[in-house]
Amino acid sequence: MNGMRQRELGCEEAIAVADRLAACPGFAFLDSAAASGGLGRYSFIGIKPFARFAVRDGRAFWNGTPLPGAPLDALRDALARHRLPRADGPVPFRGGAIGGIAYDFGRRLERLAEPAEGAGGDEMDFGFYDLVFAVDHSERRAWLFSSGLPEAEGAAREARAEARLAEGLALLREARPARITGSRSVGPWHSNFTAEGFAEAVARVQAYIRAGDIYQANIAQRFEAALPAGFDPWAFYKALRLVNPAPFGAFLSFGDRMIASASPERFLSCRDGAVEAHPIKGTARRSPDPAEDAALAARLVASEKDRAENVMIVDLLRNDLSKVARPGSVAVPKLCELQSFASVHHLVSVVTNHLRDGLGAADLLAAAFPGGSITGAPKLRAMDIITELEGAARGIYCGAIGYLGFDGDLDLNIAIRTVTLDQERARFHAGGGITLLSEPEAEYRETLAKAEGIFAGFVAHAVERPG
Repeated sequence: MNGMRQRELGCEEAIAVADRLAACPGFAFLDSAAASGGLGRYSFIGIKPFARFAVRDGRAFWNGTPLPGAPLDALRDALARHRLPRADGPVPFRGGAIGGIAYDFGRRLERLAEPAEGAGGDEMDFGFYDLVFAVDHSERRAWLFSSGLPEAEGAAREARAEARLAEGLALLREARPARITGSRSVGPWHSNFTAEGFAEAVARVQAYIRAGDIYQANIAQRFEAALPAGFDPWAFYKALRLVNPAPFGAFLSFGDRMIASASPERFLSCRDGAVEAHPIKGTARRSPDPAEDAALAARLVASEKDRAENVMIVDLLRNDLSKVARPGSVAVPKLCELQSFASVHHLVSVVTNHLRDGLGAADLLAAAFPGGSITGAPKLRAMDIITELEGAARGIYCGAIGYLGFDGDLDLNIAIRTVTLDQERARFHAGGGITLLSEPEAEYRETLAKAEGIFAGFVAHAVERPG
C-alpha cells in the first residue's frame, strides 16, 4: 500500500484557498488563473515541503547537503527515491516537486558562453511536497492529497499521511486570508536597454543571421525597480493575476526570494510518457476597441515574419524532442494557432512525442531545456549571442516553473511574464524573437507591450515607465 490519503473539499476557488495558506512555509501556488486553448483546468498548492532540492554553482544539494554527481542525475535519484504509482482519476498532480529552473541552468547541459554579470540565486530550486491541494476549475471540485512521504512503506507512511491530511484540513479551516497591506508605489523602473541600444542589438542579431550563424535569436530587456519598505509580494501577485490572468501562472515563496509568474506558455508536459510542448512565437498587442482588436489579430495571423519564427521554433522543438522519443512519435497537431490573452495575441503551436521506455523527467529536461521559443535557432549559437548582447544572466526568466510528480509526470511553463522579488528590488524581462524581417522600433514596442501587463500588476499606477 502506498499510503496516499485524500479528502474531497467543498467547492473552493483556488485563489481563496491560496490566500488562506500564503503565509505557510514553502508556499507554492501553480495557478491556472485563465483557461486558454483547452489549458488551465487545474491549480495546485503545496505547503511545508519535507525537503528542498537545489542546484547552486553546478552542484546539487538536498536540504543544504551536497549530493554527488551531475545535477540532473541527482534530481533523477531524488525523484526515484520517492516514487509513487500512478493514481486513477483525472487529477494530474497529487504530490511531488514544485519549483523552478533558471534559464542559466542550460550552461550545465551544454558548453556555452558565461555572462559578464551573474544572476544570483539557485539554478534549480524545488520543494518536495507530500501535502498538495488541487482545484479542478472545470468540474468545480477540490481535493487535499497526502502521500505520507518521506516515510518508508508501511504503518509509518500511513500514519504520516493521516497526520498531514489532518494538519492540512485544520489549516484550511482555521487560517484567515492574508491581510491586505494597501497600495505601495514602486519605481522608478529602469531598463538595461534604451530604445537606441535595443535597436543596435537587433542590428547585431541581423548581422549574425546574414553571416549564417543563426536564423533567429530572442533578445530581452530587463526592468528593475526598488521596492518600498513593507511591500507585499503576495498582494502584488493577486493584482497581477487579475489584470493579466494566464493558464500557467505561479507564485513561489522560497525564503527571502519570491517569484510571481503570469506565463501564457507551456514549456513541457508529460503524462504517462505522452509529451506536449506549446511554443509561442508571434505577438500583437490587444486593443479595447473590438474592431481594432480583431484587425490586430488578423494581421498577426497573416504575418509572414511571425509565422516564419513560429515554424522555425517548431522545427527546433521537433529535433529536441526526437532525442528522447519513441521512433515516429514526434508530431505537430497544431501549427500557428491564434490564442488571445489579457494584453496580447499570440501564435501558438503544439509539438508532441512519446518518451522511450525507461526515460523520465530528467531525460526530457536534458533534451529540451531551455525551451527553443525563448532562445532561437540554432539553439546553442543563439544562446551565446543572447549572452553577448544582454550581458547578464537571465535567472528564472525564460527558465521553467511547475511540478515534477512523484509518479513520473511533469508540467512546466516557460517563465515569461515573470517577476523576481527580494527584500529590496523587483526584476523582470520582456523580449522577442529577432529575424531578418524584424524592424527595430516594432521589436522594441513589442517588448513594452509584453511588459505592460507586469507594470499594470503593480498597485500604484504612477510607475515611471521607460519610454
